Amino acid sequence: MKNVQISVRRLVEFVLKSGSIDSRMTSSDRALEGTKIHQLLQKEAGEGYEAEVSLKLVRVIDDISFTLEGRADGVINGEMIDEIKTTEVEMDEITEDFRPLHWAQLICYGFMLAEKSDLAEVTLQLTYYQVADKEVKQFTRVMSRKEMSTFVDDLLSKYAIWAKMSAAWEMKRNKSIQELTFPYDSYRRGQRELAIAVYRTAMDDEKLFCEAPTGIGKTMSTLFPSVKAMGEGKADKLFYFTAKTITRQVAEDALDEMRRKGLAARSVTITAKDKICFLDERKCDPEHCQFARGYYDRLNEALFDMLQTEETITRSVVEAFARKYTLCPFELSLDVALFCDVIVCDYNYLFDPVVYLKRFFADGPGRYTFLVDEVHNLVDRARSMFSATLSKSIIMQVKRELDKKTDKKLLNSVTAMNKIMIALNKQLAEENKTIYVKKEALSDWNEAVLKFSYVAKDWLPKNTEAKAQADVLELYFESLRYLKIAELYDKRYVTQITRNRSDVLIKQLCLDPAFLLSEKLKLGASSVLFSATLRPIDYYTNLLGGNNDTSRLTFASPFKQNNMHLMVADYISTKYQRRENSLESVIDALYAMLSGKKGNYLFFFPSFQYLETAFELFSEKYPEVRAQKQQSFMNEAEREEFLAAFETGREETFVGFCVLGGVFSEGVDLRGERLIGTAIVGVGLAQMNVESDLIKDYYNETIGRGFDYAYQIPGMNKVLQAVGRVIRGEKDQGVVLLIEERFATERYKALFPAHWNHARTVKNTLQIEREVNEFWRNN
Repeated sequence: MKNVQISVRRLVEFVLKSGSIDSRMTSSDRALEGTKIHQLLQKEAGEGYEAEVSLKLVRVIDDISFTLEGRADGVINGEMIDEIKTTEVEMDEITEDFRPLHWAQLICYGFMLAEKSDLAEVTLQLTYYQVADKEVKQFTRVMSRKEMSTFVDDLLSKYAIWAKMSAAWEMKRNKSIQELTFPYDSYRRGQRELAIAVYRTAMDDEKLFCEAPTGIGKTMSTLFPSVKAMGEGKADKLFYFTAKTITRQVAEDALDEMRRKGLAARSVTITAKDKICFLDERKCDPEHCQFARGYYDRLNEALFDMLQTEETITRSVVEAFARKYTLCPFELSLDVALFCDVIVCDYNYLFDPVVYLKRFFADGPGRYTFLVDEVHNLVDRARSMFSATLSKSIIMQVKRELDKKTDKKLLNSVTAMNKIMIALNKQLAEENKTIYVKKEALSDWNEAVLKFSYVAKDWLPKNTEAKAQADVLELYFESLRYLKIAELYDKRYVTQITRNRSDVLIKQLCLDPAFLLSEKLKLGASSVLFSATLRPIDYYTNLLGGNNDTSRLTFASPFKQNNMHLMVADYISTKYQRRENSLESVIDALYAMLSGKKGNYLFFFPSFQYLETAFELFSEKYPEVRAQKQQSFMNEAEREEFLAAFETGREETFVGFCVLGGVFSEGVDLRGERLIGTAIVGVGLAQMNVESDLIKDYYNETIGRGFDYAYQIPGMNKVLQAVGRVIRGEKDQGVVLLIEERFATERYKALFPAHWNHARTVKNTLQIEREVNEFWRNN
């Protein structure tokens, strides 16, 4: 007999949810605020009120043993169930049948209590708390145990067809995994060791940080052992998280390789809502979008069809079924993910506190394995995801569009926010400051934002044709993010107020995301965080949620060391104050590097301004060299055109001027003759700025390594990534020139990977020419 574990909330929503998607009715998901309200009402209920009661029910339906789990907000005197719901809807609009799903949950809890306590009947109490006006409205029903039994059994029988389908698929999947062998004829150097480490991590429910240089085959080395562990019951699902679309494609390819070896595993790739939306202008409400209108009425039929026919659910597959059934493709990809074994998606679907996958993570930890690729990108992404900003300009835009008579309540809430902004602006102006930083949260401001969110949620669905609709909706969503971050605010945060011409910005800035990331990683059973560049590994372990006892591994490059000729031009300083004087020396060094062999090269600079200046001088001084430069804003087609210029079999020298840390310095795979050399100008330090200095000060106070953590190590990672563009395969050969005197100091040499220990110091252009000519002559 198949055992199926399911929460009350998921059962009720899957079976009974109907109607349309409407972003205007999006829950604010203020967990902390909701918890406080629950605690307040529970405390006021008196001595006979038992709060947060865990309930469990085992029920056999259609030869399936269901374990139904949930937590009731309260049990009163042992025979009444209380379910508390917070709402921004006006009290006079809340009737007994306001939300049928709320009663469905309550009936499930009532039956679970009746079974547990052997009660003939249970009183069901549904409590609504209106957060803006702080009013309470309650409805009660008395239901017999038999009535509730019939209701719950009906829900489970409707879900049983899906449970049976999932059980049959799981048996097929596990059998295929047990028979699955490594999809390639042999392991690359280091690949087997990495695969074993990942397998052990998954089997032991642990966490692993790993530096796996290009060429090891880290995607297959992490996916294959994780799939094998899943087949042995260690995980219900695998999540493959990454920052870039191209890496998601690599994960899809690895899964397809295993399928060619017999693997049966459903995977879905989740594409960002803005990219996959069918509308020219995304507007997620049923009045404007046919794909949102009646979405839940057609969903289950589409899911059943898709699951019967598809195993590799890519973007194109999602789009095809979404058009067939007139469904929102983004929401469809999320809903089908519930039935998939592997979910490939962006970091934010786990780590972002606003857009994370609530279907999987809202109810707490699950039996999941997290594979987090290119994890060096997660440091900056995490700080961004755990920070939030609100601006005076959007508040003023909304204020101008509202009507004093018809929109009075909303206008008052927006005016209250604007008054605080005016006061802050005046304070900064009087002190002749453009930026003010404080460690404490702005409590009055947060309260004003909270008030606006309550009023706006009520206003939006009632004013769909209003001129202010779009701007109110934008401010509403930005406010929700701000409030969510306010719940997380602690000693790892500062509040930054910036006066910028006519605008004022209030930002909750996360300085240290480690704790928040660690809490997110706890939502899975095991985690593997890996990248080609994770140096020094202790830095990344500390910043990305690891502990002192967290496992960490560093692998050597699988490629022959002498395939890459590495030079350090320590006779040139590219420090900001010396750039103008050293520019000609930089240009001459770059030209000298080209003398050894005609072909394709990339030059990386620390900023667009520096790049522009260098490009002009290089083109003027060496016009015979064909060159192109990266633009500050390039769409996808322009980026592809830029890379397409790097052709094989070139009989002339071609150079691309790029910015270090930009789109061409990582994730670009120009194999063989498409790229034979790279030069990096400078050590990658970001220009001094307020936020980086705040991070520096924070780490100086906490661990005494502020400059390292805020500037040096992030900068050096950009260098490592850019150098990694050269050798992409075991037969690739190329030259690398590091131009900056600091690369020769012990402070930076300590950050060189082991396979850079053959670096040669060059003192002038003649020596560069001699080195590159000798390298290419011998290769």
